[in-house]
Amino acid sequence: MNAAPALLGYAAVVGVAAPRLMMRSAWPHRAPALAAAIWLALMLSFTLATALAASQLATPTEHLHAGLVGLLHACGLGTGASEPNPTTADRLALAMPVAVVAAFAGAYLFHVTRAGIVRARHRDRLDKVGVRSDRLRATVLPHGTPAAYCLPGLRSRIVVSEAAVRLLTEEQLDAVLEHERAHIAGRHHLLIAAAQAFATVFPWMPLARRGRDEMAVLLEMIADDRALRSHSHEVLATAMYEMAAGRAPKAAFGAGGSTALLRIKRILGPRRAPHPALWGSVASVALAIPLLPLLVACPPGV
Repeated sequence: MNAAPALLGYAAVVGVAAPRLMMRSAWPHRAPALAAAIWLALMLSFTLATALAASQLATPTEHLHAGLVGLLHACGLGTGASEPNPTTADRLALAMPVAVVAAFAGAYLFHVTRAGIVRARHRDRLDKVGVRSDRLRATVLPHGTPAAYCLPGLRSRIVVSEAAVRLLTEEQLDAVLEHERAHIAGRHHLLIAAAQAFATVFPWMPLARRGRDEMAVLLEMIADDRALRSHSHEVLATAMYEMAAGRAPKAAFGAGGSTALLRIKRILGPRRAPHPALWGSVASVALAIPLLPLLVACPPGV
């Protein structure tokens, strides 16, 4: 039996059913780091399943167990002297999955590069109008709306408006700045680029649309949790409320914005730490999901 139908069926489950299940679950906002890992694992698994299905469709007469082995043979690996040279079908079976993976890699590099260019231009403008504050370890920007955001990546920068410095207490301002430092330390811009790249290659999939949007929310929650390690819930929530109207520029992470209300409710609402069993099971799923397409294409013992 050819593995293509099984791989396509698996991809349909991951691309359509899994995101609906994730959106209906309550635990992702309780454990945003684990939820972000699951979204990324689903995207990786869908990409691998699609790539392997493309290989199987190129060689429909091959049997299930020949999936990965066939790819190795097409690469010239693991072939003995008695085995024939790769045929056109063999090369096509290799080229199709490589094209799928290359499309994702190319989209990822495109989004990383484009966002880096946008941030570099914005940094140049900040150097002209902003004032560096060594005490805050941030650039203070003359602006009448309370706002704070960060420009991650090379030459990372945290920016806070003069209005925010005047309005917030010292503790509130420090909580906001800690939130922005978490984005930079966690390299969250690379995770956003991965979700955007997946949405570029597979724009019609619910996993792409919902995963991209949810990833942005989860990364903000992860940064909130980092700030809550050293500040009270009331301090951070009040600061976010004061800065809810602030907007971050393109390719930046902002403390306010459209997700502020949802995050304030999360911070001030009942806080139930995920059970250790949930942590362990979800972490195991995140590690196992990318491997499932490989098991479908080349099951052990077949």
